[in-house]
Amino acid sequence: MHSRPAKRPSRAASEQGFAHQTIHQVVRISAGGAAARIRLSNTYGATPLKVAGATIARTAAGAAIRRGSLRHLTVNRARTFTVPAGAEIASDPVPLPLDALDSVTITLYLATPTGPATYHAQAMATSYRSTGDHRADIGGTAFTETSQSWYYLSGVDVIGGTRREGVVAFGDSLTDGYGSSPDTDNRYPDELAERLAAAGRPRAVLNQGIGGNRVTVDSMWLGDKGTSRFRRDVLSQPGVGTVIILEGINDIGMSQAPSPIGAPPTDVSAQQIIAGHRDLIRQARAKRLRVIGATLPPMKGSRYYSAHSESKRDEVNTWIRTSGEYDAVVDLDRTLASPSDEDQLDPAYDSGDHLHLNDAGYRATAHAVDPADLR
Repeated sequence: MHSRPAKRPSRAASEQGFAHQTIHQVVRISAGGAAARIRLSNTYGATPLKVAGATIARTAAGAAIRRGSLRHLTVNRARTFTVPAGAEIASDPVPLPLDALDSVTITLYLATPTGPATYHAQAMATSYRSTGDHRADIGGTAFTETSQSWYYLSGVDVIGGTRREGVVAFGDSLTDGYGSSPDTDNRYPDELAERLAAAGRPRAVLNQGIGGNRVTVDSMWLGDKGTSRFRRDVLSQPGVGTVIILEGINDIGMSQAPSPIGAPPTDVSAQQIIAGHRDLIRQARAKRLRVIGATLPPMKGSRYYSAHSESKRDEVNTWIRTSGEYDAVVDLDRTLASPSDEDQLDPAYDSGDHLHLNDAGYRATAHAVDPADLR
């Protein structure tokens, strides 16, 4: 299973939308099975999204797919279909045997103008675009344009594999994987999926991180606040048993610093962040999910850091670590700290901005999760 949350349109290609274009999007699944379907989101679309055709195939390299693996996708058995404005739909399942950690290519042909696209900005993976209908191409030569975003695609469901309850990683850019190497699947949820597969217990790990997202504040460009989007991005996902929550650093940092898109600071207290976490816990428990809290990693030296913001981080982390309200805790504050300064990221894990992690940092994050804590 693969899943990524939707966001409102960006200021570039997604704002213009698509017309008479084909989009190739490559994603890696975490658990295998005998069949697959996709989910498409038009959550933030102002008009219905008309899909002239869609396919799924095993990925070869780049924009190429593996010969013999192409499957045409349908909705209610029709190859052309419409996603209503504000809605999400799932395709009909198609037979496509997949193993854990396989990559698949989902291709959408959009013949008529779409208007601004619901998208996921920081995919940390290359998507490909071409002019015309290339949904059945085996090679990738027609796909001459690229981006680092996913458009409309909100999930890939793999059906008929080993049944173990899935894990949702819920959070901000530290879950989204900002700072990891593009096209390498080194985000922490990817690393966690690899770890579980290597132990012979593969399961679906869904990455529901949005860069810049906050627990308590809505944003046009950084996503609905965590307490609002939790129902859509966690509770409505099929087959989920556990959620890992790593969020709050942006509530703290953007209390004093402008957001990455230039919006003015919105002051949020530690107690408001804690109240937001309690709301998320209540929502998860109402659906009988196991809920794991992750402490907020060090940020000294980043643009978010000040004595005041550090005191907020300490207060939130102390509550996560000691309150007993989470079923289990992943203590990233201590796991990722520098040996010489507990308020700073270990240089071995720092992507360079003293806030986001590199590949080694995301690997350490995944290894801080105790598999025994997962339902």
